[in-house]
Amino acid sequence: MKRVLILGNSGSGKSTLANQLAEADALAHLDLDTLAWLPSPAPERRPLLEAKADIDQFIIDNDGWVIEGCYADLIELAIPQATELFFMDLSVEDCIANAKRRPWEPHKYESREAQDANLPMLLDWIAQYEAREGPFSRAAHLLLFEGFPGKKAQITSNTRTD
Repeated sequence: MKRVLILGNSGSGKSTLANQLAEADALAHLDLDTLAWLPSPAPERRPLLEAKADIDQFIIDNDGWVIEGCYADLIELAIPQATELFFMDLSVEDCIANAKRRPWEPHKYESREAQDANLPMLLDWIAQYEAREGPFSRAAHLLLFEGFPGKKAQITSNTRTD
């Protein structure tokens, strides 16, 4: 059974690929955005152990799955159980263009207007990917990708060639 991890910058196409794989292979899908943050007005990460418990439970509850997000620290927790890893390594320009075209994500925002109001912050966040440090950085993502022992693919374009 497939157990797939997808990581990359915001706007890189992680959710699109995850949805495609989940549908094609009847895999459970976990978007790490849904468990990485505390429900507070200012963005604040949940304690790692709390998020780990949710990830562990998701893995226990599902034989086949796809887990996606920009959190190298959370993706790393699932690596021992994963069979595949995709690194969505698009250019910052492509990620920004994708973010501007993103459909409303009701699991993240109460309305399309709320999502649109957050877009300037998101675009700034995306632009910092190469220079950023820590679990949201390209450097952290690349390190996980390079060290992954299973089947893996580095995707640099959302354009299909097949």
